Amino acid sequence: MSANKKFEIRGVNHLALVCKDMKRTVEFYSGVLGMPLTKTIELPNGMGQHFFFDIGKGDSLAFFWFPDAPESQPGVTHPSALVGKGGITSAHASMNHIAFDVPVEKIEEYQQKLEAAGVEVTKVVNHDDSPSQASPTITDTTFVRSVYFRDPDGIMLEFAAWTRELDERDVSWDPAGAA
Repeated sequence: MSANKKFEIRGVNHLALVCKDMKRTVEFYSGVLGMPLTKTIELPNGMGQHFFFDIGKGDSLAFFWFPDAPESQPGVTHPSALVGKGGITSAHASMNHIAFDVPVEKIEEYQQKLEAAGVEVTKVVNHDDSPSQASPTITDTTFVRSVYFRDPDGIMLEFAAWTRELDERDVSWDPAGAA
């Protein structure tokens, strides 16, 4: 892949999401997914909290908890269903899902670990260049394997594993414009 010649972007410093219950969020991300809690902040004037989790490679996933935040709206703020189980559309400027990079040889094991922890998780999806963009088995065009699940607030998460290096052949569509 080509390098960014405008800015030296080295990855994701942190992605900040909003949760309904910080205690429940910590229990899920640290307890179930094993992500170490690295920084906790009590916001001034009773505005809430801001907590950070280590997601590897020096990157973080952060959550805000605001006591007066509006309720989430599945299908607007985030997808209403998991991949393969219903609609995955969400609104413009929403966050559809976050994919965590995992080793390709661990996908099935991690899918089973999530199930054992009581987390609803999809079967392994072999994303490829077929018309359906997924196959039940690995094909010559499979580029990533993944499983999808949700956190306690309904945020869709993905464990994803690249199966091959992407190259110029993988950039073959012109971007669609707004009507």
